[in-house]
Amino acid sequence: MASEVDISNLALSRIGDEATVSSINPAEGSAQAEHCARFYPLARDSMLEAHGWRFATRRAVLAALSISTWTWSYAYAMPNGLIRVLAVLPPDAPGDADTQRYETETDGAGTPIIYTDQPSATLRYIARVTDTAKFSPLFVDALAWLLASYLAGTILKGDSGVKIATACLNAYQTAFSAAKVSDANQRNVRAQAAAPWIRGR
Repeated sequence: MASEVDISNLALSRIGDEATVSSINPAEGSAQAEHCARFYPLARDSMLEAHGWRFATRRAVLAALSISTWTWSYAYAMPNGLIRVLAVLPPDAPGDADTQRYETETDGAGTPIIYTDQPSATLRYIARVTDTAKFSPLFVDALAWLLASYLAGTILKGDSGVKIATACLNAYQTAFSAAKVSDANQRNVRAQAAAPWIRGR
């Protein structure tokens, strides 16, 4: 299991920095730790948003809000820690094929809201996962490459930093693709067979 510190040190090693950090939350005081503390959450959340990771997928019953819904029938509060909406569903829906129309907005106080015509709606979404024990090895590998691409331009100045950042970003894209394929292979969702009277139409 890789910790935040392990991922940070792997990223540093990939840009050729020989320093190691012992803490990024809070940052231990070194320049490398400060940079990792600043960029690690951004890299992690960017990766979480980019794919419907199995370990980060959640389902929740939405809390209704008593506010103006404009052209929609219902307004709901978003769950805490939401990174990306996957589907707004009826309460008994077996999967995303039953997703309903929805729209997301933020009110004047900064509260995120989901509008939909679905009563008693449930939500499938990607949550902000901070526990690295939940990350797969391939997710960790890709995350370290993405973090390295952020760190390169800050720690390595000039053309060298740009060149290494680009190389790390290219490596990230390859690692990310492998992680996505592996994650997708952890599912076995079979399409439901249509009823005979439907097939006969």
